Amino acid sequence: MRDNPISPTVNFGADGVQHGYLRLPYSRNDSAWGSIQIPITVVKNGEGPRALLTGANHGDEYEGPLALVSLAQTLRADDVTGTVIIVPFMNHPAFLAGARVSPLDDVNMNRVFPGKPDGSPTEKIADYFQRVLLPMADIVVDFHSGGKTLDFLPFAASHVLDDVEQQARCSAARDAFNAPFSIEMREIDALGMYDDAAETLGKTFVTTELGGGGTTTPKTVQIARKGIRNVLIHAGIMQGELDVSPTRMLTQPDDTCFHFADDGGLVAFTAALGDMVREGDDLAQIWDTQHTGRAPQAVKAQMDGILTARHFPGLIQPGDCLAVLAVEITA
Repeated sequence: MRDNPISPTVNFGADGVQHGYLRLPYSRNDSAWGSIQIPITVVKNGEGPRALLTGANHGDEYEGPLALVSLAQTLRADDVTGTVIIVPFMNHPAFLAGARVSPLDDVNMNRVFPGKPDGSPTEKIADYFQRVLLPMADIVVDFHSGGKTLDFLPFAASHVLDDVEQQARCSAARDAFNAPFSIEMREIDALGMYDDAAETLGKTFVTTELGGGGTTTPKTVQIARKGIRNVLIHAGIMQGELDVSPTRMLTQPDDTCFHFADDGGLVAFTAALGDMVREGDDLAQIWDTQHTGRAPQAVKAQMDGILTARHFPGLIQPGDCLAVLAVEITA
């Protein structure tokens, strides 16, 4: 297989704090020998566990980038034992455009792994993470939130895995993150995901969904900042006590958790995030935007559960995910 064209301006083996770039050559109309420069920080102090921390896998999700630029600016080599690799803007072109997918190739980074070294810009970035950065890491944290089209209860997540020992590691790291909610998450479109790439390599992997709407709140940013510090302490990379608050445990037992719109229109939710609903309850009404005098379409809950995610803009299209439920796990 061809070598990846990305070259780092940092030395992953050197002790200390380094701020630099992952430089990807990108010839374009306004710069024949241009490049994409993805900011990266490496903080290393001797041998020890290695963490890879990423944000903006989707470019319209901001809690992770804010937590990670703060960490990159404040973390010192004396604070760690081992290595912390920080990439706040994983999909930098998408982040700069405020878009879920890259404007350079219209590719969703979180559906293109393992990538291609000779593919489009997004495929090349994914390939570099797949073949260079992920193999370096013991623990991987990838921040997500709802972006411009979804809104979530703030949760940290792990997945059900075939490897029971690996699943236990991921669950423990998820719980150490200590978001207000912790969830065993079900994916409806897992093919090509960064999550699967990391988990297939045996890594301890944690992801999040922290709010949404294409913005942040002081609360969600604080959850991200506290959570990443907790995970680094849990991994033995930083010293200190975990900052722990009560968290509620959730699971998604099957695909009936997901609710989709059959018709487009104007959405009026009848349940709010965090509400408990029963099977058959109305979750939302979708009003026809082409006619008046017509009754709205009711979207009903397919199961008992807590509303954990909802469509964000007021207008919805046929096939869009309207709502996601989860079941609370009680002792």
